[in-house]
Amino acid sequence: MAQDDLEPRVSALEEQVRDLTGRVRGTEQDAAAARVLAGAADRDVGEIRGELRDFRQATTTSFNALRQDFVDLRQDFVGLRQDFVALREHVDQGFAEMRGKFDAAAAGQHEIVQLLQTIIDRD
Repeated sequence: MAQDDLEPRVSALEEQVRDLTGRVRGTEQDAAAARVLAGAADRDVGEIRGELRDFRQATTTSFNALRQDFVDLRQDFVGLRQDFVALREHVDQGFAEMRGKFDAAAAGQHEIVQLLQTIIDRD
């Protein structure tokens, strides 16, 4: 009886081994596909890191250029302000000169009026 019972058990074990062999092959194929996907993801991450590094460098360069533009603008503004102060002083000096000339003209006109008044009073 042990011999009669052995044949179906061996057949069942062989069937289980075939099933397990198929599963192992499927798992091996899945593992190989996972390694391929992991390699591709690793390359993608490397590319993204490179792009981020390039973006960071470009941003830093842009900020440095912008900072330099502000420094230049500030220097231009200081120069413009100095020019404005010089112009203001020049205008103030011109107004002072004109005021002096107007005062001299007014004094001359006052003297002319007095001379005319003197002539009128004689007549």
